[in-house]
Amino acid sequence: MLYARSMDVALDYKALESRYKFELEKSFELYIFNLYQLTKVAQYVKKDASKRASKLLPSEEDRNFSTKIYDNPLLQSLVNNEGIQKLVKNRKMENRLDDDVNRLLYQDLCKNKNYIAYSAKAECTREDHKNALLTLYKIMVASENYEEHLDDRYNNWVHDKSLIVGAMKKTIKALPLEGDFYSEYQPSRETTMEFGLDLLYKVYNLDEELLTTIKPVLKNWEAERVATIDMIFLKMALCEMLHFPTIPTKVTINEFVDLSKLYSTPKSKDFINGILDKLLKQLTEEGHITKEGRGLID
Repeated sequence: MLYARSMDVALDYKALESRYKFELEKSFELYIFNLYQLTKVAQYVKKDASKRASKLLPSEEDRNFSTKIYDNPLLQSLVNNEGIQKLVKNRKMENRLDDDVNRLLYQDLCKNKNYIAYSAKAECTREDHKNALLTLYKIMVASENYEEHLDDRYNNWVHDKSLIVGAMKKTIKALPLEGDFYSEYQPSRETTMEFGLDLLYKVYNLDEELLTTIKPVLKNWEAERVATIDMIFLKMALCEMLHFPTIPTKVTINEFVDLSKLYSTPKSKDFINGILDKLLKQLTEEGHITKEGRGLID
């Protein structure tokens, strides 16, 4: 949101706050969509079974064909979950599906040796079904078709991928599930509202004050020459140091150095780390850093 503001100064705080909340919901929606997509790729086995059954001369393989990747109780707990069905309907996720993508992903699954072994088993345990579903999701995430499919529908996929994949694996391993289990993955109010929104508000309103503190530490760097995203990271980190007493300064520095590795240039991590170290030393000597709680005072 702060980067968007740097590109368009006409964006006021109200607009940024609204967009911030919208993007948080999109992250949760992306998780639900992945669950939904998993069921739809698995369901493609039904079409395969129907085609095999309609053959005039079905082979032995056709007669013994199994649809358990879809019919197993683990996946069916997702398919029949009323809460998920409601979320899918209310957010019109069915309109975001692509049957060709489902077909291609299903074909990739059918080539997988672990899935072939699973399909051939006469009796399967919960562990067998779980591993088969994990295999399917691994194939989905590794697929360029699926990557493009999600990129086209959710611009936050590239940023939230690791978060979503982790949540999906945890969910699949816990199947079968009932009720509103998915609510565990809704944005935490403490993290996203009491911290995230507060950080956005403070950096937005203290922009000039933060810049004034940062400028003298830049030395040979003119503020205008600092990459936009790097300056935003410096302002956010400085704001955390000064106005978030429960966050250790070392945690702040480490987090923004890590963010610079993801979103900025190869040299940015050293630049961010160096400037924040200098700011921390200066502000500590001046008595401006106040931290609360055991272990938070460096």
